[in-house]
Amino acid sequence: MKTISLVALAAFFLVGANSTAFAQTRTNEPCLLDRCGDREPPGAARTAPAERDRAPYRAPSSVAPGNFDFYVLALSWSASFCALEGAQKGREQCAPGAANGFVVHGLWPQNERGFPSNCEAGARNPPRAAMDIARAVFPEEGLARHQWRKHGTCSGRSPSEYFAETGRARDKIVIPEEFKAPGKAQSFAPMDVQRAFLAANRGLRPGMMAVTCQRGLLQEVRVCLSKDLREFQACPEVARQACRAREISAPPAL
Repeated sequence: MKTISLVALAAFFLVGANSTAFAQTRTNEPCLLDRCGDREPPGAARTAPAERDRAPYRAPSSVAPGNFDFYVLALSWSASFCALEGAQKGREQCAPGAANGFVVHGLWPQNERGFPSNCEAGARNPPRAAMDIARAVFPEEGLARHQWRKHGTCSGRSPSEYFAETGRARDKIVIPEEFKAPGKAQSFAPMDVQRAFLAANRGLRPGMMAVTCQRGLLQEVRVCLSKDLREFQACPEVARQACRAREISAPPAL
């Protein structure tokens, strides 16, 4: 009887250990882009979504700055952001007469699986000289500061270098004529948006970008680029995040 009890007790602890290891494995699975709000460990406080990004659960020091595979340039359709939340919050880019089409959301270090974020705990706001560069790239300063803290700190660059690289990435992308701040609402199939960008950008291929949507509206075009920004980059996991709606609307520029 004593031998049987010891065997049962050992089995109980073995099962518990395996369950703990499984839970830790789930917690450490890589995150895709900004969609990791469900990966927080049991008992942790839920992280509220930021205005534009969903923050993944990841220790700031878990990834060395500059240690990533490629960049994702996210271009946001400004009028959709304003229609969904920006105008209600009084965001600068949603002011009447702003006439924004696609604007820079951010330049994100990305890995083949997952992405780093918040690589510098307690990162300070970028200095004035860096913000002078950012103002020519981002639609508003608050977004630029947020992107630096969350993504720029993982780039291995200084704030000035990161904002300058973001500008170079933006300048590499040719916006199709039909998306250059149209004055009326339009409807497209997501694949039509992708085809327009493929046709306008030499070397860009399917599997190197994703068109995303939110509540039936065109949200973003995300393009993958090599770390030196010279070439477009195949990025299967990013491409799989593409919108699957049959048709989406692009509100007119304000």
